[in-house]
Amino acid sequence: MASEPTLSASNESISQTEPPPPVERFKYSDRVFLRSILGRADGGKGLAGQRVLVGGWVKSGVEKQKPGVPSSMSPGAAAHPVVKDVTCSEVLINRLPILRSIARILTGGGCNALSLWKPDGPAKPVTTVGYLRISDGSCAANLQVVVDSSLHPLSQILPTGTSILVEGVIAIPKAPGKYTVELEAEKVLYVGGVDADKYPLSKGLLSKAFLRAYPHLRPRTSMVASIARIRNSLSHSTHQFFQSNGFLNVQMPIITTTNLRNQNKMFEVSILSSKADDSLRLAAINDQEAKTLETIKAAIKEKSKRIEELKRSNSNKEALLTALQDLQKANELEHKHTSILTKSKKEDFSENFFGRQAYLSSSTQLHLESYACSLGCVYSFGPTFQVEDVQPSKSLAESWKVDVELAFAKLEDAMNCAEDFLRYLCHSIIEHCPHDIQFMYKRIDNKCIDRIKSMGSSPFARISYTDAVEILNKRFEEKVEWGKILSREHESILADEIYGRPVIIYDHPKDSKPFYLRVRDDFKTVSAFDIIAPKTGKLVQGGQKEERLDKLIERGRKLGLVQEDYDWYLDLRRHGTVQHSGFSAGLEEIVMFVTGLDDIRDAIPFPRNRGSADT
Repeated sequence: MASEPTLSASNESISQTEPPPPVERFKYSDRVFLRSILGRADGGKGLAGQRVLVGGWVKSGVEKQKPGVPSSMSPGAAAHPVVKDVTCSEVLINRLPILRSIARILTGGGCNALSLWKPDGPAKPVTTVGYLRISDGSCAANLQVVVDSSLHPLSQILPTGTSILVEGVIAIPKAPGKYTVELEAEKVLYVGGVDADKYPLSKGLLSKAFLRAYPHLRPRTSMVASIARIRNSLSHSTHQFFQSNGFLNVQMPIITTTNLRNQNKMFEVSILSSKADDSLRLAAINDQEAKTLETIKAAIKEKSKRIEELKRSNSNKEALLTALQDLQKANELEHKHTSILTKSKKEDFSENFFGRQAYLSSSTQLHLESYACSLGCVYSFGPTFQVEDVQPSKSLAESWKVDVELAFAKLEDAMNCAEDFLRYLCHSIIEHCPHDIQFMYKRIDNKCIDRIKSMGSSPFARISYTDAVEILNKRFEEKVEWGKILSREHESILADEIYGRPVIIYDHPKDSKPFYLRVRDDFKTVSAFDIIAPKTGKLVQGGQKEERLDKLIERGRKLGLVQEDYDWYLDLRRHGTVQHSGFSAGLEEIVMFVTGLDDIRDAIPFPRNRGSADT
């Protein structure tokens, strides 16, 4: 059997000759984080004898007999002698004084009922002990807390989910077991009770699908808590990487009036709730117009392709003339429907809060460019919104993105920056979250440690899109058509099977990428790149932006974009244009890569999907 991979932090081990430092207390209360006890190199042994205040939530609890108490005095044992076969009349004589007096007269004082319930000396209190396994969320390990029943009723603190604040002394367990240290409670200062019958996490191991129904409670589970700490570390390391490399962090808007995608792919922002019916009706009309326009554009593309074929053959001039006339009519029809759609939008939203149509931003890259062209190198870190009708496990309506932009930079510069960024995250997560990664290794994916180490230590493979298609066509009977977007299966084969490491695919067909990417000299491809990682797939998308004003306007016109909607963006080319490049990295995808999760809904605290936003 292969040995289990281990992760170790870079800190030097504590010298055995020096006394360990006292436990670190939280600055804003007297409470001690469990990680400051259990995260030490000695597991907390060096803190034995220190008095601390800890708080957390009970993961499990069990009541046992206190050591040293005879087994006959087990929990619930009677403190008085048990008398069998007692009649009702004897009980009444014992309970009612008047009957007791009559009985003495009749029996001459010899009624046995007088001594039926006489205690056999003072009652001896029976004490039990509760063993609680608690977590405060600060680390993957749990602390065993030993609570004497004389301190607090154990029935109130044993149920899973109970919160407890307790003061006690750190001690080495008397009996050897899985705990290095335990806390012997002296005071129970606070208890937050739980209804065990209704608490959804009171059962044993729960599936990830079950936990998604309780996003407000699931961070109390060990798995989701570990994911949260890993996500926190990745976020912190993101800022560290860019700040240490001279980037400035700028905050970009999440509300935008720039829609450079299909209208159905962005969430609209509106306060016109009183006109909901009219809005829905107009939205349906706009939707139909958009679909009609899309059909017309597809026809124009086919007609243009047909004309090129006829020109090359140079045989049928009449057919070529007819095709040119058809193309002209199609272009006129496209212009007509574009105008209808644009006019409809403006009329409907003239009374909106912003005076026009507004959306939740699906990307901050365009706005980020404006600061890159002023400050040099910038990045933003925040939520973006997408309307995607794809498999829920692969896409979110709300996700977090790291957007990066570098002035005076070409495609290769952005590729180098993105690769360095991902490798930095791998080194950082191993250093700062070794126990959580070890937990994910045991519970989720036993290949995650090797995958992280491989990305952090090996250079990424780099191939052009054209080369990728050629490689894939050697493995598939069904050929990959040049110009098509590579599927998840294609990306997986490249990263997992062929290269066995992250792959950067660059120089993509221009029709598969946004209009603002720089067109290369072949007029067929743009300076774009994707980073594909084993197991997870696409982690990063980026490229060099088009700095030439005429080229940018031409591409926008061919795609049917209304120049008025992005004229502010063109100003960056009119006034002091500069070559610049950037990329966007998905935080949830990076979390999935690190942890081995298969469902993106488990990589974010509150997942948002179609029909799912209950909390």
